[in-house]
Amino acid sequence: MTVAVTPHLNFRGQARKALEHYRSVFGGEAFAITHADTGRPVPAGEEGDISWGQLVSAAGVRVMVYDVPSTDAWEPGTMTFFVSVRGTDAEEVRGYWEALAADATVLVPLGPAPWAPLYGMLTDPFGVTWVLDVEAAWVSV
Repeated sequence: MTVAVTPHLNFRGQARKALEHYRSVFGGEAFAITHADTGRPVPAGEEGDISWGQLVSAAGVRVMVYDVPSTDAWEPGTMTFFVSVRGTDAEEVRGYWEALAADATVLVPLGPAPWAPLYGMLTDPFGVTWVLDVEAAWVSV
């Protein structure tokens, strides 16, 4: 059995735009089902919002998105989670970083860290904080 952990990001009316943005960064295929597709009753004007969306890249990046209807409570927190993209190829990670950083707030510039050859943290225009790093060789303790 294989298990994958996929961040499931909640938005209000911006899930499609976020999904397209992440696809422009990581490549891959994006899939989306609207609230209208599911038959879920939502307020007028929100039928085209995403009920379930997912990005799957060839490199293994997966992100799911959802538009919380305005009838449901939704208050995004401050750094309640990070989405971690960890790779073994510095140039691949650097490419993702450059694409995400283009319209983001950089919290920690991409560079060497005590625990990784490359590490950086940024918050994208949708309020999602991303951590990108190059996997280091670890020693068991």
